Amino acid sequence: MSWEFSLPVKIYFGTDKIQELPKIINEYGYEKGVLVCSNTLKKNGVADEIIKNCNGKIVAVFSDIRPNPTTDNVNECVNVLRENNADFAVALGGGSPMDCCKAACAIAKGNDIIESYHTGGKPIDSREVIPMIAVATTSGTGSEITNISVLTDLSKNVKSTMNDPLMYPKAAIVDPRLTLSVPPKVTASTGLDVLSHALESVWSVLHQPICESCSVHATKLVFEWLYKAYCEPDNLLAREKMAEASIVAGVAFSNPRTAGSHACSFPLTNLYGVPHGEACAMTLDFFTRYNAEAEDGRLSKFAQNCGFKDAYEMADTITELKKKMGMACTLSEIGVKTNEEIETLTKMSMTPLMERNMIPLSYDDIKNMYISIKGDFK
Repeated sequence: MSWEFSLPVKIYFGTDKIQELPKIINEYGYEKGVLVCSNTLKKNGVADEIIKNCNGKIVAVFSDIRPNPTTDNVNECVNVLRENNADFAVALGGGSPMDCCKAACAIAKGNDIIESYHTGGKPIDSREVIPMIAVATTSGTGSEITNISVLTDLSKNVKSTMNDPLMYPKAAIVDPRLTLSVPPKVTASTGLDVLSHALESVWSVLHQPICESCSVHATKLVFEWLYKAYCEPDNLLAREKMAEASIVAGVAFSNPRTAGSHACSFPLTNLYGVPHGEACAMTLDFFTRYNAEAEDGRLSKFAQNCGFKDAYEMADTITELKKKMGMACTLSEIGVKTNEEIETLTKMSMTPLMERNMIPLSYDDIKNMYISIKGDFK
């Protein structure tokens, strides 16, 4: 086995760490920043409080970001960065603000639009990049420590990733107190995204021992604490443990990347509006059982390290956890009504991410998987 590992993000983890943001900005010598966040955080006063505490270092706010950000969102964010001659940005929120901000910061000092890089093949130029500080308000995406940005180009009907070593955040603040207001359904969805990151990194063809060790730790935390955080939203310890799981799972998949569950999640989200983590989880138990058959026994050994008898018991526990938290488990639950739609889902799922699975998956394998979870329609 040969492998590489790199994670050039400084992590500030702990309750009330958000209070250190002004100090971090000053330590890096930044002067003019833009806060990138959701409309919700702008409207509820969280953004204003952060701006106030940063002593004039944040000069503008960009909040026009939809869930699953578009290239249009990024271009609008880039315009705000350029108009204000920003030398840094702060991304506040979950995966959507993070992904938008990472892509925008990567081209902030240039003069081109993001489509040239996202689908046009233009390489990121270090002279165009400005640094970003990521502040997580959900425990799920791990986007605060990765160099990955998932964007949708509506004009081309393409949802795909862009990544580059220059797109890593400079620093990440993970403050569990910021997640206390996250509703139970979002807690469930983002928590299952954590589990997807941890498990997919294990069965990725790019898997490696450092990341697998992180996957074990994150997986054990999710199974112990996610349902508690879901049932008891004000339980700060549960929130802290899920924040820990999210950041460690982010390390776990930072190099091996994601695989089949994420490949399937994109059409489930794009066509049926299923939240990202819930969409990943719809197929996660299937992929767990499928990869249990690997000749090297990797996944069963992993499951045993996480406290299960084998990978099949782990898969059954995933199914049970989804049902307890009201997550969709069948296609009929999300509005799929015909076998033709299953064909469409299958075609759209066969992306390069599917090729990372340690056991090869064919078109028919994925089609049969969708048929097995189709639910109540003929």
